[in-house]
Amino acid sequence: MAKAIIQSGVCGFKTEVTAEKADGFDVSLNIVSECPAFSDLSTELTEVDGMTCIMDKIGQGPVYEACRTSCKHSACPVPMGILKAVEVAAGLALPKDVTVTITK
Repeated sequence: MAKAIIQSGVCGFKTEVTAEKADGFDVSLNIVSECPAFSDLSTELTEVDGMTCIMDKIGQGPVYEACRTSCKHSACPVPMGILKAVEVAAGLALPKDVTVTITK
């Protein structure tokens, strides 16, 4: 199992993703988000194939497609956070935090 807690930045919304390996590289997802754009994401995105997800190009695949229908913010970190949890749960990556530091 892998868990990702995504703090999206200035909007202040938090999204929690729990990803659990099922059969093969299939990963079951539970997504809870404070963001209104992702309120239905947990019912739309319940399972993905981890191997397919890591082979998709940036911005493509089932995670980005599901997120794109409800969120119009192109810099939203939620899809990437979901994918990182999927990779770890599927055994295709090691757990390691991802950081983006913004300064002005």
